[in-house]
Amino acid sequence: MKRRNFLKSICAVTAVAAVTSPSALLAKDAPKGGNAITYDAAVSAITGGKAVSDSDKVSLTVPEIAENGAVVPVKVNVESPMTEADHVKAIHVLTTKNGNARCADVMLTPMNGKGYFATRVKLGGTQDVVALVEMSDGSFLRAAKPVKVTIGGCG
Repeated sequence: MKRRNFLKSICAVTAVAAVTSPSALLAKDAPKGGNAITYDAAVSAITGGKAVSDSDKVSLTVPEIAENGAVVPVKVNVESPMTEADHVKAIHVLTTKNGNARCADVMLTPMNGKGYFATRVKLGGTQDVVALVEMSDGSFLRAAKPVKVTIGGCG
């Protein structure tokens, strides 16, 4: 086996492990009999009933109009010093009307250096995309923006 092919296979195995581990964690929050979890149930599962406050520290970047709901780019940036005492612990990307509201859950440490995450999500229609951020002190911050999903870019 050549070294390049060996490295590719190691990366593929690592990527599969990284994707399946969070999926197993999300599955335990889903109600029995299906994978659907509503927005309110997802927020409750993440926060444990704690208060969530809207914050200017959380910057959510999504397009106002998405031509294709299958691949909507999402960027979340959190202003944080990322020190041991004050850092972003987790970033959760949620949607308000999808069958399964939880799109992504990312755990961070001070070693990440930045409270930043970017991904693409699937939207089943026009709805809000929400970034829910857990800080190291146990508080939760939120930012939300509406995304209008069109067919072929026609509003």
